[in-house]
Amino acid sequence: MTKNMSSTNTLSHSSRVQFSSTDSCYLTRSHSLSLLTKTPIKNLIQAASSPDMRLKGFTPGITADESDDETYLFQCSSAGLYQCSVTGLVFEMKAEGDVVYRTVPWNRRLLAQHHKKPAGTLFDIKCQQQSVCQLCLPHCELISTGGGQFLQVAHVNDEGIEFITPHKITESHAFINITGFSGYGNVKDEDSPPDPVQALVLLFYKPPVDPDLRSVLSVFMLPRNIVFSKILRNRKTSDKTERYIETSSHCKLHPKQVYTLVTDPEHDLIKVQPKEADFDEEHHESYFPSFQVVLKKILTDINLSLGDKSSSSCVWEREVCLLPSGGKTDTLDTDPIKRLSALRSCFIKSISGPVLSSLMDKLLDEKVITDAEMDAADVIQNRSDRALQEEKKRPLLMLCFHGRTAREQEMKKLLCTKST
Repeated sequence: MTKNMSSTNTLSHSSRVQFSSTDSCYLTRSHSLSLLTKTPIKNLIQAASSPDMRLKGFTPGITADESDDETYLFQCSSAGLYQCSVTGLVFEMKAEGDVVYRTVPWNRRLLAQHHKKPAGTLFDIKCQQQSVCQLCLPHCELISTGGGQFLQVAHVNDEGIEFITPHKITESHAFINITGFSGYGNVKDEDSPPDPVQALVLLFYKPPVDPDLRSVLSVFMLPRNIVFSKILRNRKTSDKTERYIETSSHCKLHPKQVYTLVTDPEHDLIKVQPKEADFDEEHHESYFPSFQVVLKKILTDINLSLGDKSSSSCVWEREVCLLPSGGKTDTLDTDPIKRLSALRSCFIKSISGPVLSSLMDKLLDEKVITDAEMDAADVIQNRSDRALQEEKKRPLLMLCFHGRTAREQEMKKLLCTKST
């Protein structure tokens, strides 16, 4: 089933690639590229075969099979230079044609036989009209600091594999001329030095569900040239309640380097696990969080710092808002009275007898309850049957939770003060 039809929009030479935004918790595919890539259009145009060519962005048509694997369709009407908003691929077209492409898994055993390793996603590309004359694959190498010297493009087909040296490498793409169609993807030598690469720190948040206060923030360290829509789809499939948190994600990371994640505030009810993690630049097919921050208290925002363990330097630091874009949520209400009401059943079960007795004394002192109510509660409290433990608490607490008078509101405030 087609999810959206392909469309194009012309981009000026002086601008950067930008597409429309969305209010959804999960970003649209057209928005993902502008957020996660910084592609100087001038570099792409200069590398094209025709320097007068204008770069156009397009959103491909997308179909999904039974296993939810997506296939992309670009219906091109004329010659030109076109960039896909989903994958970052750039096609130089010599004429009109239909380009069909999808991501496929690498044959790592085949790569190992040639002492190569993945340096990006492998794309299976077909064009019946044979009208694609140049392909530009996104990479994550730091060209300005000497990276990319070991970068090649693997061409995989039924006959085997060949390795093509790009005729041009910009800060964002590797350029090759093509005549045949099948699998194309960036690779590097297995023994290439672990130079720093352009990377992303992506955040996904699973909010608390009443009455549980526990929430989880999953932190991913990934190479910049991932297909962003794939990780969004992967996370949404695994947990529909989890949402992507939009923040500035760019940083530079060293492959196989050990990193640590620190939170502010630091609290016994905030736990980072594991304490340290390696950055894997070959992380292009399966996505697992590098860290998980388990929050056992309600927070509206949190500061995160990613540090290089070997140098103790901070490589990425952000203040992260855990609230959704609208700023309102039932599960993250910061008003103590509303929080207590939302957690009523959990509170009744968990409040201890001594705390309840102390609360009742305070309520009596503040003239929130009467002597008669105190005496009635004492009668219930003196009953020792274990099965009646909740019954001892319920008369007082249910009066609290269900009331709407000033007296009952005062009871809620005292309960919140005593319980924090």
